[in-house]
Order: sequence, then C-alpha cells, then structure tokens
Amino acid sequence: MSTRMLQSLLASVFFVLGGWCVVAPASVVTLGFRPEYQSSDPIVPILVVCFGAQALLSGLFAAASRFTRWTFLLYGVALIPFFIADAYFYLVRPMLTEIGMADLVGNLIMLTICILGWRQARDEPDQLRP
Repeated sequence: MSTRMLQSLLASVFFVLGGWCVVAPASVVTLGFRPEYQSSDPIVPILVVCFGAQALLSGLFAAASRFTRWTFLLYGVALIPFFIADAYFYLVRPMLTEIGMADLVGNLIMLTICILGWRQARDEPDQLRP
C-alpha cells in the first residue's frame, strides 16, 4: 500500500470520528460517556463540536500533506498521550463507555497506519521540513 493511501486512511479516521462529533454531538455524549458523567449544560455540545472540528482539521492536514518517514514516526509517537487518556478514563476513572472507546480503536488504527507508513516510506528520502 502506498504512503499516499496510508495518509488517506489516517485522514479518514479523523473524518469519521471528528465528523460524528460535529454532526451529532449529543449522541457522542449520550453514547460515549457513562450517565453519571453526562451533562445537560449548554457548553457541552459546543465543546464536543469544537473537539470534532479540531479532528476534521487534523484530517485535512493528514490528507493534504506529503508524509515522510519522519512524519509517520512523529505522528505515531504523538498518539501515546491519547492511549494514556483512554486508559485512564476507562480503567482508572471510568467515564467512557465501551462505545466511547471508539477513540481507542481509532488511535490503534492510526498507530498501525503510522507503523505501516514508516516502513513503506523507508525507500523514500527522509527530510524534516522547516
């Protein structure tokens, strides 16, 4: 699979999960968080939509950029705090539901794509861009 295709797959994870947050923020809260952590405060859907918009923006960058081996490596490393947060908010302070763990699934997919992209791009020139 080409690095370009891998980038498109990476972007699609952002588009799917971010799009869900933008299009249906109430369902993200209802399905993703345990009832005791849900809030009807009017700021909640705004925050969920903003979170989703940031994910969509990340997807646009992933789709429109030219990834190098360094990009895949750094993207993969940058996912580590998200795994820690998912584990914390599911295991230690159980706020997320099983459906809320779709974030973990998305992060695992993206990490796999980063590993595949890093391997695939090994024959391409490694350059850090300013």
